[in-house]
Amino acid sequence: MVRILAFFVGLGFVAALIFSIIVTPFASTEESVTEEFHKQPKTLALASDGPFGRYDKQQLQRGMQVYNEVCSACHSLNLVNFYSLEGLGYNEAQIKAYAASHEVPGLDPDTGEPTTRPGLPSDHFPAPYANEIAARSANNNALPPDLSLITKAREGGAPYVYSLLTGYTAVPADLPAENRPGTGLHYNPYFANLNLAMAPPLTSEGQVTYAPGNPKPTVDQMAKDVSAFLVWTAEPKLESRHAIGWAALAFLLIFTVLTYLSYRQIWAEKKGK
Repeated sequence: MVRILAFFVGLGFVAALIFSIIVTPFASTEESVTEEFHKQPKTLALASDGPFGRYDKQQLQRGMQVYNEVCSACHSLNLVNFYSLEGLGYNEAQIKAYAASHEVPGLDPDTGEPTTRPGLPSDHFPAPYANEIAARSANNNALPPDLSLITKAREGGAPYVYSLLTGYTAVPADLPAENRPGTGLHYNPYFANLNLAMAPPLTSEGQVTYAPGNPKPTVDQMAKDVSAFLVWTAEPKLESRHAIGWAALAFLLIFTVLTYLSYRQIWAEKKGK
């Protein structure tokens, strides 16, 4: 009985090995095609980069404008409060006015029925859709991701977001038919599988009107600005974190020097003996 059971177990292993030998070449071929056309993120330099990085508040405000006028139609910022906009340089009155310009879910105090009300600084940015089903229904069954932590959640961070926004291009003539975008998809070599459900959101210069004194709102500039803004939404305390880190490093350096001098002072006589 044991021998029969061992025979069938061994037969199962052999069948699995044969299956993997047959299937793997097809899978690797498809993967190699994707890798051949896939591109790595472009270079993007932001003021917040590096250990001494600080946010360019003017750029962050432009980025929030791009988000409001372009991205917010589909993408949410569920983890961002209105009051945190103080970090972008807005004062209390401006934040209250901005929050009040948004309708957020609420309850009727008399009937308890769901309703909407003007936003308060303590509220989060309202989602564009009531729920996931509504979001998929409006986007050809694709779910637009929340952008609060997108530069942390995606490999490549802000350069990846910037590359994706500016990377839409015509489908290469030599792209195999099975890798070409289907209905409702768009070719983008910076996306993992080349085909993206999101249509190009930034399509022309001047799509967003910047205030006087700002750079010209080209597609490239708008993509950089909204990418910088999404770095801030993912890490609004970056500047204070850097400041605390450098203060801690300075403390440790001074403490190390004092410790060494104390060591020399305490053991100087004993070494002499």
